[in-house]
Amino acid sequence: MGQPTHDTTTAESETPNAPSPAEATPPTDPTGSTQAAPESPTDAATEELTGAAAMFANDRASQHLGITVDDHGPGWAQCSMTVTEIMTNGHDITHGGYVFLFADTTFAMACNYPGSVTVASGGDIDFLKPTYLGDELVARGHEVVKQGRSGIYDVTVTRGDDIIATYRGRSRTLPARK
Repeated sequence: MGQPTHDTTTAESETPNAPSPAEATPPTDPTGSTQAAPESPTDAATEELTGAAAMFANDRASQHLGITVDDHGPGWAQCSMTVTEIMTNGHDITHGGYVFLFADTTFAMACNYPGSVTVASGGDIDFLKPTYLGDELVARGHEVVKQGRSGIYDVTVTRGDDIIATYRGRSRTLPARK
């Protein structure tokens, strides 16, 4: 699918914890056999999660629904979710609350920068087409504007080539805890 395009007022997107070419290839000894890489204090297991990664690591609601974070960076995110039976309403279509939660999770991933705790101050959604049991949904969110501790983010939820919902979230970054 490639990198989501986004027009933001923030730094360029980045892929956190991507190994450098030297880190990606295990070292070899003089006989050509592969050696295990030495442990270092920067291993992912020992790094403290910040921003979106920290938020999602503790987001039991989103994880319970099977939402996955495909990729994210400062000011943007892409997530996926498959509609399950529990998510359908009495019309056998996806309950709007689940579509909202999915878009809201993607919004949260886009607006939580490393070192910040950012929450929603509001959000609106427009449902454009119904979805059904088994549908695979993708949400792409990006920053529209960020001023001080406030921001506006747009999320588009799709099923294949169909746009099924659009969401606009308003964020507020909380002051650091004392």
